[in-house]
Formats: sequence, structure tokens, C-alpha cells
Amino acid sequence: MMRNLRLALRMMLRDLRAGELHLLGLAIVIAVASLTSVGFLADRVGRALDREANQLLGGDLLLRADRPWPAQFIDEARARALQSATTVLFTSMASTGSTAALTGVKVVQEGYPLRGAIRIAPGPNQADAVAGRVPEPGELWLDERLFAELGVDIGESVGLGELEFRVGAMVSFESDRGANFFSLLPRAIFNLEDLEATGLLAQGSRATWRLHVAGPAAAVAAYEQWARARLERGQAVESIDSTRPEVRAALDQAQRFLRLAALLAVILAAVAVGLSARRFMARHLDGCAVMRVLGAGQAQVLGIVIGEFALFGLAAAAAGSALGWAVQWGLAAGLRELLATELPAPSLLPLAHGLVVGMALLAGFVLPQLLRLGRVSTLRVLRRELAFAEPVSGAAWALGLAALLALVFWIAADARLGAMVAAGFAVALGLFALAAWGVLWLAVRFKGAGSLRGGGWRYGVAALGRRMGASVIQTVALGVGMTALLLLTLVRADLLDNWRRLAPADAPNRFVINIQPDQRAGLDALFAAEGLPVPQIQPMIRGRMVAINDRAVAPEDFDNPRTRRLAQREFNLSYTAELPAGNAVEAGRWHGGERVPQFSVEKGLAQTFGLQVGDRVAFEVGGERVEAPISSVRRLDWDSMRVNFFFIAAPGLLETYPASLITSFHLPPSAHGFTTKLIERFPNLTVIDVAAVLAQVQAMTDKLIVIVQFVFGFAVLAGLVVLYAALQATHDERGYEFAMLRTLGARNRQVRQAVLAEFLVLGCVAGGLAGLGASAIGWVLAGQVFGMPYAPALAPVLAGALLGAAGVVGGGWLGMRGLLSRPPLVSLRALG
Repeated sequence: MMRNLRLALRMMLRDLRAGELHLLGLAIVIAVASLTSVGFLADRVGRALDREANQLLGGDLLLRADRPWPAQFIDEARARALQSATTVLFTSMASTGSTAALTGVKVVQEGYPLRGAIRIAPGPNQADAVAGRVPEPGELWLDERLFAELGVDIGESVGLGELEFRVGAMVSFESDRGANFFSLLPRAIFNLEDLEATGLLAQGSRATWRLHVAGPAAAVAAYEQWARARLERGQAVESIDSTRPEVRAALDQAQRFLRLAALLAVILAAVAVGLSARRFMARHLDGCAVMRVLGAGQAQVLGIVIGEFALFGLAAAAAGSALGWAVQWGLAAGLRELLATELPAPSLLPLAHGLVVGMALLAGFVLPQLLRLGRVSTLRVLRRELAFAEPVSGAAWALGLAALLALVFWIAADARLGAMVAAGFAVALGLFALAAWGVLWLAVRFKGAGSLRGGGWRYGVAALGRRMGASVIQTVALGVGMTALLLLTLVRADLLDNWRRLAPADAPNRFVINIQPDQRAGLDALFAAEGLPVPQIQPMIRGRMVAINDRAVAPEDFDNPRTRRLAQREFNLSYTAELPAGNAVEAGRWHGGERVPQFSVEKGLAQTFGLQVGDRVAFEVGGERVEAPISSVRRLDWDSMRVNFFFIAAPGLLETYPASLITSFHLPPSAHGFTTKLIERFPNLTVIDVAAVLAQVQAMTDKLIVIVQFVFGFAVLAGLVVLYAALQATHDERGYEFAMLRTLGARNRQVRQAVLAEFLVLGCVAGGLAGLGASAIGWVLAGQVFGMPYAPALAPVLAGALLGAAGVVGGGWLGMRGLLSRPPLVSLRALG
């Protein structure tokens, strides 16, 4: 055993000096470096973004209750070395001597926020800055809307309950301000020490007591587990996974893009390693045949070769992991400024992933070729035409495919994404091989025999037909490499643009509530007179779901925390005959104007409660039971910021119950005075500005897109390695052919023309196929994984053909330049 290991080490060092392992080593090093770079950066950026997203909670964990939190929760956080801060949310009337306004009050404790920041300004229309503190006792901070509604300035007094506060600053930004009704009211903030003196909260007051907790991730997770076990009715624990769905959706989308980049790197690495291993096997047949003649058995030869690659694979994977470690530090320095936050230190897990991936690629795509070396015939020493001992067995190919599929699904961490990528490239491989064979066959048939008369163009195309198997493999490899590169460039840009447009610039940024039925016509006329689109006004009725198919709905019957919360709350119900904009019926049929009792339910909620078309649901509305079957399931876009409802009833079912009217619309910056006109015309209306929330979500999306652009760049390196490996796959065969042609009298110009013809055909065919493949895979990924519209275009196909031809001709020419200048005798001696 030790003897074989020493021989394996000596063979590895010899092959390294001879340059036999350079291409294979380059493929493994860059593949592992790409993967570990993606892993390190994704790990650090993901944790940093989760931490930044936690700013939306004011901490790493948020505990909500309808009463003050018991002291044991605060003491336990302190015992675990965690930071904590208390805030209280409720509504009240803020007043001056002549004006009063309904206000969303936030009471904060010293140290708040634990994550994120509050920005304040000396007054309206002045520059803001991070506060770095909370209001002092007796001080009140107001947002800009409350300044305008109350008509006050800095230093003046505003009454809240039994206290008169001094206005100390204008609040311009709160990182944890959500998008619920309370948070959209005008805001007033004061110190927790003043709360009791205001007399605003008494027994039974409707207020939300929040305990913010922050600290090391492990300690927070342990505290969360401890707290959940002690929750009582009216208490809940929230993390970024269970709140702010629009932010969670943005983070999930970014993680899908990051995993897509890693998946493409894996597939490209597998292709590059497979091509390199095939070339290595072809160049070592003679050496293995000589070893067999000198008495080495099949097992010994195979053991030595496998030992060589095991040592080489460990070294190359370690080098790739180290390179990935170094690269991510450089990129992290640039991302630190982009994210305006310190990235967490990387974990060592991606290093282990890199070693596993490197060895898995070797086992799946090098081992099948090594098995052929172990079975090489001893007759090859005498008869060089015995090129291979045996073809690669079906079991060996199955091993390679299983290794690749395992890596794809492991890195995807998402069955749908893994299946789509794996199926997409599997179909592409089959179609590419079939199309490449057909096109090359036609090209060869059209050109006829490989005559050198009139130049080498005809011979170059005919040479592809003589090596049809190798030419198809080379075309498919080039096509797969360029497919990934096109996905990473042209199609990726389209996908990211579509992602950015999911929250379009003209999304509604104002909500209007408290609309009275007799004000509909006046509202429509005012919008039309101001040149604004007339919004759709919808009724809203509050109701609690009490039964499904005559079975009572009880929160304790559900395991999912979100489902339990939904079972406890009241839903906003509506009724209309017209299908709302942004809604699409996926099951059943829309009720239209039918005055038959029936409901339409939103798809996500239907999945949460297991609802289907035909099920009967019952609500308690105004103390009465309202029951009807579900006639349709709707898909809607929650990111649109339109007024959306989980349940919409047919006309006639809910019309007799008390309802408030609500609408949303987009107010462009140039029409900022419209809100004032609206309130003057209809003083009872409440206009809620959500522009700040939209800006916050869009800013995070823009950051995520820039990060994804960085990570996609790593996978491009793997694509370039595939192209290089594919071009080198027939390097030795072409060298022998060039030597024979020149020995038989071919001029250099004819040989160069033959080379250019081969590469031009390969590049055009592979590039055109890559363009089609990238467009098709991009279309499937957009619809099935990323949930966004994408229309395949002709541009990637044309760009693929042109860039493929230019890239293959340029790269191939550089690789063949040395062979063209080498004397024929040297080539013939080197190649036997």
C-alpha cells in the first residue's frame, strides 16, 4: 500500500513537471475557488443582510404582547448577556391649543433601537442625521406630517394625555416602522419614563408592548426557544422570518440568485473536469500499457493512478478553497461600503464544502476515465491504434451523473430550483448533442471530401466529420459553457431587471381610508380634474373565520405558528363583481355579477388552511354568522402595494354589513399638493403615505442586486475554464493532423484555413445552441423559480452565435499557434 502511494506521489510530481495536470488542476482550482467564493460571500452577505433586515425589528428578535412583559423575560435576556429594550405602541390624540390629530404614539426606552437607527432633523425641510439617542424626559419627537397637521414648530408644546411635551425634533426615518395601519398614522415618540405620568394607558387599554432583544445569534436562538415555551395568550415572538413579508421575499429572491450562480459553477466545473480527465486518459495510455508489460497488474495500475488523483485532488481542492477564501476578503471590503455595515466573519463551513465538491467532481468525472486506464491492453505497446481498452461503462457514467445531481440539489437547497437547473441542462445536453451531430453532418456533406485544392476551408470542415464523436463532444461542451455564460450575462440582466421592476416606480404610495359611500363620485371627479388615474374604491368589512366545512376553527389545531396567528385574527373581507387589477383566477371560476352566496380566496391563504374550491367557510361579521362556499382561488401580487383582500364575496352576501371604503393610488412627486386638496375637499378622509416603506424595500432590493452581480462574476470564471478545456480537448489530435498535412506538402496558409474553418463552424454551432438554451432555461427559471415574467428574445441567440464564433476562433487560434509553428518531425515524434 505504502509503495503504491509513493509511486502515486512520484507520478503526480512527474506529471506536474510535464504539464499533464495543469489543465485539470486549473479546472478544479477555479471550480472550487468559485464555489467557495460564492459560499463564503453568500454566507457573510446573507448573515449581514439578515442582520440588516433585523433593523426592521429594532433588534434580532421581537416579542409582542397586549400587556407589559413580565420581568422574567427581561431578566432572562440579561442573564444570557443579551441587550433588551422596551417600546410601547398605541394610538392617541395629540393636541395643541387649537388643533388635534389622531396619532400613532411610540414610547421608547433608553438604548432603543438595538438594530437600525432613528434619524431626526432640527425641523421640517432641514437636513437629518442619525439620532444616536432617544427623546429626553419631557421631550417629544414628531414626524413631518404631524408638524403640518398640528401647525407647530420646534420648542412649542403638544399635549398627550395629562402631560405637555416640548417638541424637540422631527423624525425623518425609523428603521423598524412597518406597513400596518398603526405605523402609517402620523408619528409621535417620547421616553418610556413619561408614560405613567401621561395617564394614557389604563387597565384594558389597547396597546402593543414590544420587547426588542439583540446579541449573538446562538444566544438569541436559545432565548427565542426559551421564550416560546413560556408564551401565554396575547403574546407572540417574531423574527425576520415571520414579519415584514416584502423584505423576506426580497431576501429569498436574492438567495435564489446566489444559489443559481453556485449551481452554474458546479455544472461548468463538472464539464471542465470531465474534458480534462478525458484528455489526461488519452495521453497516459502508453505509460499504463508499459507498466502492464513490465508486470504490473490491473489492480496495481489502477491503485497507483487513483492514488495520484486522490493526492492531486486534495491539493487542488485545498488550493481552490484557499483562493476562494482570499478572493472573498477582497470583495467583502468593497461590499462593506456598499452595505454600509460590517460583514460578519466567515465560517469555515465553505472550506469543507469546497473540499467535498472537489473530491466529488473527481469521483464522478475523473474516476470513470481512470478505470479505463487500469484496463488498457498490453498490446498497445506494439499497436498504437488500440486507443482505448474499453469504453466507459454505464455504471461509471451513472456514477458521474449521480455525483453531479447530488451536488446540484445539495447546493440548490431548493428542490424546485435544483430540479429546474438539472432538467434544463440535461435536456440541453441531449438536444445539443443531437443538433450538433445534425449540423456537422450537413456541413460535412455540403463540403464534400476533405480536398486541399483551392485552400484548407473544405478540409477543415471535413475534418470535423472524421472526428464526429470528438467534434460533437467538443460542440456540446462549448455549448454548455456558453449557455451558462449567456445566462450569467444577457439573460441574468433581464431577470434582474424584472426583479427590480416587481416594485415598479408607479406602484401605489398613498392609501385613503374612511371614504363614505356618497363621496365616491366626488373623489372620481377630483382625481380626473387633477389629471390622475381614477383609483378603484373597494369596501372593507372585518370578519373572523369561525368554521371550515362546519368544523370550528381553533388556533390550537394548527402546527404552523403563522397559521395559528391567522386563525386568531380578523380578516379584511370585501365584495365586488369585477375581478380586481393584479388578480388572476387559478382554480374555479370568478363569480362576476352573480348574486349567489360564494367566496373567492387568495391562493396563499388557501394553501395555508388547506382550502379548495367547494369548501364552505363561515365568518362572524358584526356578531352574525355568514357562510358560503368557495367558488374560486385567486393569485395576486402582494408586492404591488394595491389594496388586496384574502376573501372577496359575490355581490349581495356582505352588502348589508357595516363597511369602510378604502383605495390606493400613486401620487407622483410633481403632484405633492394633491393631498392637501383632497383633505380640504373631504376633511373626514385619512390619507396614509407609504412612500417611505416603498423606498426602504427598493433600497434593499438594489443592494441585493449589486451583490448578486458580484457573485455571478465568480461563475463566469468557471465558464471560461470550460471553453478553454473544450478547445484543448482535441489539441493532440489536431497536432498530429497538422504534422501529417505539412509532411505531405500542405502550405501553412492552407493549414491555417483548415483550423479557422473548424473553429468557425464549432463556434457558430455551439454559440447558436447556447443562445437557444440560455433563453429557454432563463424562461423556465423566471416563471417556475423566481416567479417573474420573462419573454425569451432573439438577441441571446444572435449574440451567442457571433460571440461563440469570435471566442472559439480567437481562443482556438491562440491554443493552436504553437502547433502551427512547430516543425512536423517534432510533432510526429511527440505523438508517436
